[in-house]
Order: sequence, then C-alpha cells, then structure tokens
Amino acid sequence: MAERTRVTPSPRSFACDLATLCAPTLAGLKPASLFRYQPAPGQDAADMAAAWHAALAPRGVTVRVLKQCPRTGAVLVYVYRPARVARLLADPRTLDFLAGEGYALGTADALLNQLAGLEKPTRGKVFIGSHEISAMTEDELAKFRQAHLGFIFQSYNLLPTMTAAENVALPLMFKGVDKKTRLTKARKELKAMGLLGRANHLPTEMSGGQQQRVGIARAFVSSPKVIFADEPTGNLDSRTSKQVLYRMLEMSKTSHVTFVMVTHEPELAECADRIVTILDGKICSNVVQDEETKKKNRDALFADLNGDLDIGGEAAKEQK
Repeated sequence: MAERTRVTPSPRSFACDLATLCAPTLAGLKPASLFRYQPAPGQDAADMAAAWHAALAPRGVTVRVLKQCPRTGAVLVYVYRPARVARLLADPRTLDFLAGEGYALGTADALLNQLAGLEKPTRGKVFIGSHEISAMTEDELAKFRQAHLGFIFQSYNLLPTMTAAENVALPLMFKGVDKKTRLTKARKELKAMGLLGRANHLPTEMSGGQQQRVGIARAFVSSPKVIFADEPTGNLDSRTSKQVLYRMLEMSKTSHVTFVMVTHEPELAECADRIVTILDGKICSNVVQDEETKKKNRDALFADLNGDLDIGGEAAKEQK
C-alpha cells in the first residue's frame, strides 16, 4: 500500500523531500508514500508536515507524521490519497483484520473527513446538497472543495514560512485571485478575528490561540458554503471561544453558511441546530433542536459576554 523510502539527514527542505520522494503519490500514480525527514536545528518537522497537510488537503492529499524520534527529532511522514487508500480498504476482510489489531474505526475525525470529501467511505454515499461527493473523481473532488468548502483544523496547519495574512489568503490563491485582492480580503478577515496587528507575523511569533484564529480566518476568507470544523475553539480561552462561536452563528444566519463541527464541549454543541452524538464509532442520538431551546441555550452561553462580541476584546481594538 505504501512505499517506505529511507533517506539520510540532509540540509534539503521538507518541501524538497516531499516533492522528490513522494512525487508518484502527489501525481496520483500511487496511493501512498512514506519518507523519513531529519529537520535542521530549530526546525519543527511536525509543524511543517501539518502546514503542508493544510495546503494539500483540498487537493486530495493528506500529510501526517506517524512517528517522531525524541532524541533526534526525525520524523516518519505518511503522504497518501485518502480516496485511493479507501478503495484498498473496501474489502470487509481488511476491516475485520484492522479491527482485530485494535485500530479504531468509525471515529468522529474519520466521519468529518468523509463528509468533507477528504476520505472515501468504504460503504454508503455522501451528499452535499444535490452533489454526491462520494462518487466524484479525485479531480472533481478537488475542484468541488476549492469552490464550496472550508476547513478548520484542530492543529492550525499554518505554513511556517508565511505570514498570518499570507496563510489566510491561501484559499484565494488556489482560486486564482490576484495577490493584492486576496491580501486585502485576508487582512479584513484577520481584523474580524481581532488579529489585524498580527497580519505580518509568522506562526512562530504568535500564541497557540492566535494561530487557531488565523486558521479560522483562513476557512472564512473564501466565503465557502460549508465549513467543516474540527474542535475549532479547542485552543482558545473560554471568552474568545464564545465570541468565535457567536460569529459562526451570525455567518450561518446572514450568509447561509453551514457549519459541521466536531466538539467535546456540550455547551457549544447545545447552540447548534442539530446535535449528533457519537460514542465508540456509533451514533447514539440525532436531535434537531427547536427554536425556543436553541435561543435559551445561546442566551445562556453568551450571557457573561455582556454584549462584548468583538473577537479579541480590548487588545484587538488597540491593534485596529
């Protein structure tokens, strides 16, 4: 299923090794590749892998670190096309074998990836509106994701050599928007997230919470119809989490954006139109909330904000 390529530590960049050693997978000729990367002093290979995952996921390619050596910092990187791998795993005997070996099947993350078209389901169909994305080719999926979908990753997945504004502008670059226009839109989105003063900062110059907000801004900037969010407020403080959720609800109301969110925080989930609870890979409940219940839950959640709905609060206002 995957080819493991051994390389000796070298001064080459992560991008260079990725392009060279995983070319068949990136070109769609192979379902997966493995390579070992030895980062230079001061580099964080895991962060680089996460950033490239963010850039390549809309094109149907996943980049993940499988293992990192605590002594040298070297990483084993798995680069694969989920749709191709899913077809290889479609055989029920394969699934039985994996389950017997203790691999978790049917997790919330896997479900979110399948709903977003990042992975192919082994059984069943996935529709977004009238589009059956589970039947699309990889090229069709890539175009559909770029045109209609946004993603908020739990681990930020920012490109480390790009500023906050450049990271936010990435989806617009893939759509062919000119540099001046996309950076203007990116700065506008960063302002809404309380981060205009960080527009020219690299990810390493920002806190975890600020990086999370940059990742959220990146998902919002292209005005997608559906946004898939994996623990979007997991690295934010309680107040900022509520402010971000309020903005998501306003976008849903005014711009008709659909959010599909994975969260372990019940008070956030209780503000949704529909709550699907999954335990051990199985749906335990599927509840559509009535308007009265939603209003009650949302009022209770936002009560302690006292009308302060600007993300970032006073610090953000000073940056503006």
